[in-house]
This record gives sequence, C-alpha cells and structure tokens, in this order.
Amino acid sequence: MSDFNKDEYLNDLPDMDDLSGQAAPAAASAADGASADSAAAAAGATQEGAAQPAAAQSQENGDSAAADGADKADAADGKADDTLTPLGQAKKEAAEYLEALQRERAEFINFRNRAQKEQDRFRQHGIIDVLTALLPALDDIDRIREHSEMDDSFKAVANKIDKAFEKFGVEKFGEKGEDFDPTKHDAILHKPDPNAEKETVDTVVEAGYRIGDRVIRAARVVVASPQN
Repeated sequence: MSDFNKDEYLNDLPDMDDLSGQAAPAAASAADGASADSAAAAAGATQEGAAQPAAAQSQENGDSAAADGADKADAADGKADDTLTPLGQAKKEAAEYLEALQRERAEFINFRNRAQKEQDRFRQHGIIDVLTALLPALDDIDRIREHSEMDDSFKAVANKIDKAFEKFGVEKFGEKGEDFDPTKHDAILHKPDPNAEKETVDTVVEAGYRIGDRVIRAARVVVASPQN
C-alpha cells in the first residue's frame, strides 16, 4: 500500500476562484428570468388598467352624446317657438285648445250616450216588473170581455189600463186566425182541423205581451193543425 502524500492531494483540488466564477453566471441567469417575469406582469397590469378607463370613458361619451341630443331637440323646439310671430304663437295655442276641446266634447258625448242607454234599460226593467205583476188582473179583464157583458164604468177602466201600457211601449198580441209562430205563441194544445191548410191560432187562452222586439210573455193558444 502506497503512502498518502498530503501535498499532492492539495495540489489536485480546483481553485476556489474558478468555482465562484461558475456559480455567479447561474445565479445571474435566475435573477434575469425573475426580472423578466416581473416586467411582463407589470406590463399586463398596466394594459388592463388602461383598458378599464378607456371603456368607462367610452360609456361616458355615449351618455353625454344622448344628453346632448335631447338638449339639442329641446333647444330646437324652443327655437321654433321663438321664431313664431305673436300671431303665429296665438294660432298655435288656439289650435291646441281647439283639439283639447274637441276631445273633451267627444268624451262627453260618449258618456251621455252610455248614460241614456242605462236609463232606458232601467226604465224598461221597471215597466216589465209592473206588467208582470199585473198580468193575472189583465187576463181576468180579457176573460170578462170575452164571456160576459161589461158595464160602461168597468169598460172605461179596462180601456185606461190598456192605453197606459201602450204609452210605455207595451204591445198586446195574439188573435184568433193568425198564423202560428213558435217564437211568440205557446201552444198548449194542437187540434186537428180538416179545413186547416197550415197551423193557425184557433183559440187565445192568454194574450201575449212584448216591448219592442222583446217578448215579455208568449201568447198561450190552441192551434188548429192540418189532419195529414
């Protein structure tokens, strides 16, 4: 086994200056990379910060343009009014007042027509209620007229009642010999008749009443019908 030579071993070791020179470039490269990343981040933040004020400025410019347009329109209207002569301004105001008056007049006419229709309907309902309540008495008067002699005083009262209902538009209908109409006649019996060519009213049991086209009560009749 050879002897260990201390001096030779120390001479073979690398110089410390060389080691420090190799480590320094590596550290410098790492530092340069970190600096580049920081610079890129700072640049991105700067661009984002610049974009936000630009968008806000654009929105603000749009709002300002809309407000300016409205102000210009109002100013144009005011300028048009200013350019009118006193006579022209008076004519313009007179036209506006006339238009408002015509509109109010049309609304009043519509209201008056509706009120008149409501009044007529209520009036008709009242007449119908009174007529319906007096129908039994009117039927008795008709039976007395048909089957017995009426003295002059009773006949005068019956005629006054008939005229009073005529005054309110009440029409009495139902006569023997007229054609049978199911819309205004209520047939309580159909009687075959060899002489009948079509259905006709043979006997009026109770007269019918109507107001205009509205049937209050259909006439109750006996109908003569052809045998075939």
